[in-house]
Amino acid sequence: QVQVVESGGGLVQAGGSLRLSCAASGRDASSYSMGWFRQAPGKEREFVAAISWNGGTTNYARSVKGRFTLSRDNAKNTVYLQMTSLKPEDTAVYYCAADLRFSITKYVANYWGQGTQVTVSS
Repeated sequence: QVQVVESGGGLVQAGGSLRLSCAASGRDASSYSMGWFRQAPGKEREFVAAISWNGGTTNYARSVKGRFTLSRDNAKNTVYLQMTSLKPEDTAVYYCAADLRFSITKYVANYWGQGTQVTVSS
């Protein structure tokens, strides 16, 4: 069992930056891929970014590529999502996840955090 806890959400103006953190704990936590999803009001949860267990591979949704950067520090069992050039459409609850895999047409995950709100004002 793996537990994930997000932090770092908040309110930021359009064009600004924000960094989300996600700490994983539990057996073999550092051996899992990790990533972020988000859910805006009235919309389905969508994939944002993923990183392999050793940080060697990252994948991003087209909507955030070039603006968001995902990294991890396995010594701390923590991943960081650096978000820049934020837009109002980035407003959502952001969920950290562990043990991601690509299934047919989308990413799925086995372990989820509670979510952290990110609000981008115009």
